[in-house]
Amino acid sequence: MLFTEFSIILGMVYVYLPLMVLPIYASLERLDFRLVEAGYDLYATRFNVLRRVILPLVKPGVIAGSILVLVPSLGAYVTPRVMGGGNQLMLGNLIELQFGQGRNWPLGAALSITLLAIVMVALLAYVRAAGNEEVKHG
Repeated sequence: MLFTEFSIILGMVYVYLPLMVLPIYASLERLDFRLVEAGYDLYATRFNVLRRVILPLVKPGVIAGSILVLVPSLGAYVTPRVMGGGNQLMLGNLIELQFGQGRNWPLGAALSITLLAIVMVALLAYVRAAGNEEVKHG
């Protein structure tokens, strides 16, 4: 089981699960349960209440949790190294390998800029989504 892709995924889920759960929990804690009751009073099924009432209200927490997990997981290299035994490469491991053993600094720098661009695009999408939500609701 150790040194496989599954063990890397399991280890990363274990490490980053709290970063996803806490924003969602905070959003659920702020949820006004009267809205859920109103959905049931209007004869909505449980699925429709979840889809049309709960998920739109919890969406900012899901998006924040996704960003909190995406940013560190893209650059993770300790968990894949320990759980995968160095057999499976992720972007953080590849960058470290290029700067360390490979001594290929231009490729390591290019990979680092690629990682930075991915993170910046994700953060820009989050800011745009948060800005649109604020304009709609505030």
